[in-house]
Amino acid sequence: MRTTARLAITTAAVLLGLAAQPAAAQAKPGAAGAANNYGQRFAALCAACHGANGRSEIPGTPALDGQHSFYAITQLFLFREGRRSNEAMTAIAKTMKDEDLRGFSDFIGTLPPVPASPPATPPDPARMARGQALAQENRCVMCHGADLGGGQQVARIARQREEYLQLTLREFKSGKRPGYTQAMGEAVSRIAPEDLDTLAYYIARFPDAPSKSPGK
Repeated sequence: MRTTARLAITTAAVLLGLAAQPAAAQAKPGAAGAANNYGQRFAALCAACHGANGRSEIPGTPALDGQHSFYAITQLFLFREGRRSNEAMTAIAKTMKDEDLRGFSDFIGTLPPVPASPPATPPDPARMARGQALAQENRCVMCHGADLGGGQQVARIARQREEYLQLTLREFKSGKRPGYTQAMGEAVSRIAPEDLDTLAYYIARFPDAPSKSPGK
């Protein structure tokens, strides 16, 4: 079995164990005050970059609104263990105990998708059509769903920030960004760089539609 496959299996097993119990199950008796109020801790620690409602307005910073808690705990775990690289996120995640990973990810899972703001300019119909075709051809909808709402360990990508999508897709293609499975790397490996930008354009402007409630 290849090292990457073993790593994927080990990581998945650890994450399933982390996500199996709510943060409160690991909290010390009497510690249910502000120290374990992850909504307050999110507001103090995360909202400056990711937004109080999870909708980041900072270029390059991903929106968390509507994201699933299992996906969130996966990313926090990868940052904590040094398998994803981002100076700010790594510094924060390295201070987190297992119950913190659960607590923050469970709170993120309660953030509803923020309705789309009216676009400054209407989406380009040709680029939207091409992006939709790319999403179909490359099976984005097979994992992320027809509404791109994701689920469990699969990210909600509908209306994610465009420049963050561009960066993420390029990093998956180059191998710079790891996943705990090889699915994304394999999916984007056959997509031309210019088509990655078109795919990001389409996903970032994906029309609002009723989607699954956020959470596990």
